[in-house]
Amino acid sequence: MPDAEVIATAEFDRKTGVYWMLSTLIVLCVTVVGIPIAVVWLFVGLIFTNRYLARMECALTTNTLKVGKGILTRVEKTIPLEKITDMAMVQGPIMRAMGLYKLTVETAGTSGPGALVALTGIVDAPVFREKVLAQRDRISGAKSDSAGSPSAAGDSHLAILGEIRDSLRRIEEKWPGTP
Repeated sequence: MPDAEVIATAEFDRKTGVYWMLSTLIVLCVTVVGIPIAVVWLFVGLIFTNRYLARMECALTTNTLKVGKGILTRVEKTIPLEKITDMAMVQGPIMRAMGLYKLTVETAGTSGPGALVALTGIVDAPVFREKVLAQRDRISGAKSDSAGSPSAAGDSHLAILGEIRDSLRRIEEKWPGTP
């Protein structure tokens, strides 16, 4: 299926870099050993977080959610919408104070704990989440309509089960001593 049409593109809030800086500084300062590293992080972290944020991208197409991020190691994922089971919104106390959300994409068949993709700092995250879930529901509805009605699918299953029953009866007739 072609994925040419982009429905929505996520924009990432510049405050996300500040959130990452602040979160890392808190962890470094809580671990007393990390305090000297915190001084270095103030300079290196600012450059790192801004570059990382500039490389983040997320686009909703007609059939997929495409995500790209990373500086040294670039990760690009294409998630089929029909595989998405949920998109959770997470907001810790620092994120709440800054008006940021983290969207986690959970899919059917994901091995291991946690989400397949986590996206922090999408502008209007609740709106983007609803667009993704609405498009997922749209294509799921189109596929179920093209597959036929649920009652027609149930009737075909019943017909197959009837054929299996009849085959088992014929087998029992050939071997009368079987239970």
